[in-house]
This record gives sequence, structure tokens and C-alpha cells, in this order.
Amino acid sequence: MDSRRFSVYHSVITNTSKEMSCFSDFPCPEDFPSYLPHSLLMEYFRMYARHFDLLRHIRFKTTVLSVRKRPDFATTGQWEVVTEANGAQKLHIFDAVMVCTGHYQEPYLPLASFPGIDTRFKGRYLHSREYKDAEAFRGKRVLVVGIGNTGGDLSVELSHVAAKVFLSVRSSTWVVSRLSDQGFPLDMINTTRFNHFLDWLLPSALMRRIRFRKFNSWFNHANYGLASTKSSNFKVIVNEELPFCLLSGTIVLKSNVKEFTESSAVFEDGTTEENIDVVLFATGYIFPFSFLEESVRSLFDDNRSLYKRIFPPQLEKPTLAIIGLVQLTGSVMVGAEMQARWVTGVFAGWNKLPPTSKMMADVLKKKPPVESNPSERKNLKMSFISYIDEIASCAGIKPSVLKLLLTDPRLALAIFFGPCSPYQYRLVGRGKWRGAREAILTQWQRTLRPLRTRVADDSSDSSSSWHWMCFLVLPVALTAGFLFSKYPPLGWSPQAGPHL
Repeated sequence: MDSRRFSVYHSVITNTSKEMSCFSDFPCPEDFPSYLPHSLLMEYFRMYARHFDLLRHIRFKTTVLSVRKRPDFATTGQWEVVTEANGAQKLHIFDAVMVCTGHYQEPYLPLASFPGIDTRFKGRYLHSREYKDAEAFRGKRVLVVGIGNTGGDLSVELSHVAAKVFLSVRSSTWVVSRLSDQGFPLDMINTTRFNHFLDWLLPSALMRRIRFRKFNSWFNHANYGLASTKSSNFKVIVNEELPFCLLSGTIVLKSNVKEFTESSAVFEDGTTEENIDVVLFATGYIFPFSFLEESVRSLFDDNRSLYKRIFPPQLEKPTLAIIGLVQLTGSVMVGAEMQARWVTGVFAGWNKLPPTSKMMADVLKKKPPVESNPSERKNLKMSFISYIDEIASCAGIKPSVLKLLLTDPRLALAIFFGPCSPYQYRLVGRGKWRGAREAILTQWQRTLRPLRTRVADDSSDSSSSWHWMCFLVLPVALTAGFLFSKYPPLGWSPQAGPHL
């Protein structure tokens, strides 16, 4: 495999469920499990491409070498793009460019922050990008540096074959499961407009306390050395097995690394672990956009300088869009699709951008302070519903719960109290899909279907209680819809939920 190309480790499984991650007009097959291994996710992409006859429009095995403004860009908005395929370079002229590389571009390997790793340490060290499976680590004493989703996953997998796994953690980390109460997918239970309304309505300190209590209801994070309710700087990761590995001792949690010797790691708390064979850095990625010309690349250091996290507002023509440079509390695939739908509308002239002065004012108003550590990515974190709704409003495809309450109460209740699944954004506007309503009302059936491989008799009938609940919550939905339309959401902080 070409080392320049990205690939995933073999055991990876999605952190967001199929109903919350699929394209808005193409539900995952009913027999697919809720959380997809990479092979099934790839199969889903292939099914989507075949269904919409996309393959004939895609040029595979092609590398983009450079993207530059044409000399007459100020009037035409066109771009010169140089590509390479089969050893031959070719120059193309495009009316618009969408950069869809996301924020996982080049490994972030801060060796200078770990004295001795490249001068004294005699063992092997590598970035998590190079990891594919655990076999090469069998019988080794492994130190994993970094506890994002990848660091947690790899630590758990390595613990099954390694002699010992040490996991170096710098910040407080809350660990959540993909399973919520009664075994339902976490994101389908948590990511609802009702919960989003509560986030907006209730004091942030109260919501923070509720979340911490919920996190600790699974296991006490302070007892495991992971997180404290007093922490102001923390992250949330998804991992079902990590707590048990810590409990069974197959993974040992350590503080930040101070330095390396020839065979040891010295930690900031004064402890030392001897005979380390391999150091695996799960320290994230950077996004240099090296193929963009410098005059364009200098317009944004990350998404803080982009209008709606997409458009560089300083360009004379809005013909460049950066897709996927966000880290949502839900599926990035849904976010990227929503961005792409709006962007293509702008390129086609269906949607209009405000004047440059207004876009710049919007950027400055929302621009948070820069994060000094590229791997932390706090600059990229955004609330799933807040951001998706914002982009949907720009594209004219955001559903109105109030209007639906008057015309289709059943659907309105499903949208407000049920999962904020991508099908909601196919109910109105350009690209409206006739199957969206049915997809919303049957999403729980598709979730449970792959589990029904064996019949278990449960004669309880909850239909009557469901009808009573719908009757009781109708006033709540009406009130919430009115308040949301009258008073827009005030914003969100990274502490509001996990990046799934």
C-alpha cells in the first residue's frame, strides 16, 4: 500500500450509529448493524455511488498537486488545478473547487515535547497512522501517548496481545459507551432537538453537572484516574472496553511523559516505567493544505477564519469551499453532506452569500481564541444540531417543527423528541426527498432489525403509554418551537457533548 495514502486500522468501528451517519436521502440497509465496521461502511459508500450513478463522474487514483487562482480570478473566479495519474501530470481549469480533505491530513508528531524520544530511546516509535493491527506488538511492553478515540481504541486492542500497555494521559477524559440506556445507540437517544432545547434553556452549570453525573453513573472516573468533576479542561471519548481493561490491569494509566531514556519512560508525576519496547503516538493530525497556493492558504489557519467554517471571505469570488474542517458532536459525514449541499447551491447561484463585509463581521464575532496545541482541536468543535441547523437555514432546507405540528403532528413529535437524524433535512427545500418522512418514522425499526435474529417473547404493550406521552408532550413541543423561533440559540461550548 502507498504510504502516502491513508487507511484505517482493521478493527475500527464507527462511533456514530448508521441512522445518524448515513446520507440524508439514502438510509443504510435494514440488516446492517447500528455501528458499522469499516468494511460495511465502504460497502455503503459503494451502494450509494451505484444508486446515484456517481462512479462515472469520479477519477480515482489521481493526486492533486496544486490548486492556484487563475490570473483573471478576480473576474472569472476560476482555478488552475494540476493533477497526477499514472505518472502523468495534467492541468485543468475549474470554475469552483471544494476541498474535502477534512482535518485528518498529516500526522502530528510533536517529538520536541518528548525529550529523548529521537536521541536516547532505543526502542521503536511510530504514529497511530502507521498502525493497522496488533500482531507486530505481541509480547511487547507498549506505551500509548494520547487518549483520544484512537488512543483508547488502540490501547484496548493492544492489551489483548501485548505484555503490558501503558496509556499516557495529559487532560481529564470522560469515557462513554456507544450504548445508552436499555441498549439503544447513544447518539439516537442523546442527539435530539428536545435535549438541544434543554441545553439552550437551562443554565450551563446545571447541564454540566447533569452530564458529569451521567458519565459517572457508568463508573466513577475519578477512581480510575481519568477525570474529575472539578476539571474545566476535558475531552470525551467513546470506548466500551477501556474501563474493564483498567480494572483488570491490562492497561495502566500514566501521566504525561516528561522524558525518555534508552529503555524507559519518565513521567511528570515522578514515576518511571522500564523496558518500554514501543511508543505509539496517538497525537492527532494537522491540516496544512499544502496543495493550495500560499496566498490562499494564508487566509485561514483553521476554520476560525472561514465564513460558516467553509468559505474564505476575503476571496474576490466565492468559488473555494473547505468541506469537513469541523469536529461535530455527531457524525462528520452528515456535517460534510450539509456543507456540500449549501456550497453547491452557492456555486450554482441558488443560494447567495452576504457581502464580504458582513461575512468578515460574522467571522470576527464568532472567532474563538486559537488553541496552542494542534492536537486538541478545540477550535474545530461544534454542536451537531446547532451547526447543522445553521447551514440548513442558509441552504433553505431546515424543517420547521411549528409548521409540522399543524400539518403533521406525528412527524413533528418524532423530529422534536426523536433522533435528529439526517432525513429531517430532506423534508423541505431544494433536494426534498419523498421518502424522508417514512425514513424518520421507521428509523427505530431499522435500528432493531439486525438484533432480531432470535425471537424473545415480550408481551408487554407500551402503545397506550406512548399515545399518552405524545398527548402530554405536545404543549412542551409547541412552547419550545415558539421560544426557538423567537430567541435563537446562544451558542455552545465543547463541553456540551462527545465527539462521536
